[in-house]
Amino acid sequence: MDDVDKKILNILQREFPLEEQPFLIAGNRCGISEDETISRIRKMKEEGIIRRIGAVFDGAKLGRVSTLCAVRVPEEKIDGFVAIVNANKNVTHNYRRDNEYNIWFTVSAASTKELKAFLKELKEKTGVMDILDMRAMNTFKINASFDV
Repeated sequence: MDDVDKKILNILQREFPLEEQPFLIAGNRCGISEDETISRIRKMKEEGIIRRIGAVFDGAKLGRVSTLCAVRVPEEKIDGFVAIVNANKNVTHNYRRDNEYNIWFTVSAASTKELKAFLKELKEKTGVMDILDMRAMNTFKINASFDV
């Protein structure tokens, strides 16, 4: 990554232009063309530096509910369990931890009823019963952008 890539990353994190041609504007701020900006972003995505570009909404303000789940999944069931979790479009994060509770994921739903139904169905489909539903009691917003 050179200094231009770093500047692009900072713009994407903090000042993404909400305009018809956002990559043209970002490129102009970096002194490069729209095509070069897009090419650099594409390369950073391929290299895993950028995972996704998209808006982050406050689900609670939109009437949605969400939870963080920690799950104790037997080693032989991990692949199948993860595949079922990842198939749900409302799962935003799913990762493995080196812990007794070895799979952690976040999921949102339109209602508490829908969220509970997903967790119940997950247990039924996988046979994994030890799912901790850890809904937030309080919400604290942190800035998750990083100077690059």
